[in-house]
Order: sequence, then structure tokens, then C-alpha cells
Amino acid sequence: MVKKAPRRTAERILEVSLELFNRFGEPNVSTTLISAELGISPGNLYYHYPAKDELINSLFDRYERGLNELLNASDGVRDVEDAWFFMHTLFELIWQYRFLYRDLNDLLSKNRRLETHFQAVLKNKTRAVKALLDSMSRSGAIAIDSREVEATATSMVVVLTYWLSFEYVRDPRRALETENAQSALLRGAHHVLNLLVPYLEPSQRNHLLKLAGAYNNDDK
Repeated sequence: MVKKAPRRTAERILEVSLELFNRFGEPNVSTTLISAELGISPGNLYYHYPAKDELINSLFDRYERGLNELLNASDGVRDVEDAWFFMHTLFELIWQYRFLYRDLNDLLSKNRRLETHFQAVLKNKTRAVKALLDSMSRSGAIAIDSREVEATATSMVVVLTYWLSFEYVRDPRRALETENAQSALLRGAHHVLNLLVPYLEPSQRNHLLKLAGAYNNDDK
């Protein structure tokens, strides 16, 4: 039991750090605040994570593992219903680690490891979206010229990556609060998939409009 204690403390530090980073933004959270929130000494925190970047990197590693698992399912998307669920699930994961996206440019400028790894994240997102487009094309849900795939996939990844930043700029005081999560995620999924409208088979286009209409009604 004694041997498990350090691992449990390290886990608690990550949990509380993630909560504080998400609530206040990473630049506004010091290791002193994290220690105080946990009720431990700064020395105890430094024993597990000698630098703030190590906390950030550990949280990012968790996010990246979860993201890669989700992205690997992209070739199983056959229609709008599948795509809606897939995008919403991606946004749910992004929401869990939303501090990364709210403070992305600042984090990348300060953390070389994060900079290089996030480039890999963008490549993996693009690869997954291309697989999604290919799968939907093979199933007959969309008809897209192969010459348009790259630009369409890139546009979808841009919206997917920067949607929460847009939400934050639009309403800085409330956008990233927990009670607004569902609406923000649904809006994000809708706007990513709306880029497929020109290519969707008519019944699939109508289904997307119905899904978007349902979330608009729930959001009122």
C-alpha cells in the first residue's frame, strides 16, 4: 500500500492541474496554486513534477493517446449519423483538455516538445479526416472529387482544432464553462460537418439539417 501512495499523489496532481488549467487557463495557474488546491507542499509537487512543463506534457500525453484511439476509428464512418457521432466524440475529448486549445499558441511558443508533438496531432487529424471522407465516399454518402479532398480535410481540421478558441473569443466569460459544454460541442460538430454539404448525397444532406435543427432547438 505504501508503494502506491506516490503514484496516487502524482495522479491527484494531474487531475487537479487539469481542472485548474481548464477553469482559469494554463498561464494563470501557478504551481503554488496547484499545491494549495491539493493541500500539499510545493516541495511535494516538485518531487513528482519538477517543472510546470512536465505537468503540461503529462496531460498532453494522455490527450494524445486518447485522440489517437479515436482517430483510428475514422475509417468506420459510413454516413452523416456516424460522422456526427465521431465529430462529437472528438470534441468531447478536446473539451476534457480544453486548456490546450484555449492557450494553444502560447503553449506552443513556450514548449518545444508540445510544438513538435502538436504538429503530429495535426497530421493525424488530417489523415483521419481523409479516411473518413474516403469511407463516406465508398459508401455513397458523399461524392467528392479527389482533387478536393486535401483542401476539404484541411478545412475540417482547422475548424476542429480552433473551434473552442472561437467560442472563447465570442464569449470569454462563459464559453468554456462546464454548463455550456454541450452547446459548444454540438455547434463545433455541426460546423465541421457543414463543410461536407456540397458533397453530400441529398438524403444525407437532409439528415444533417435535421441533426443541426435538433441541436438548435435544444440550445434555445
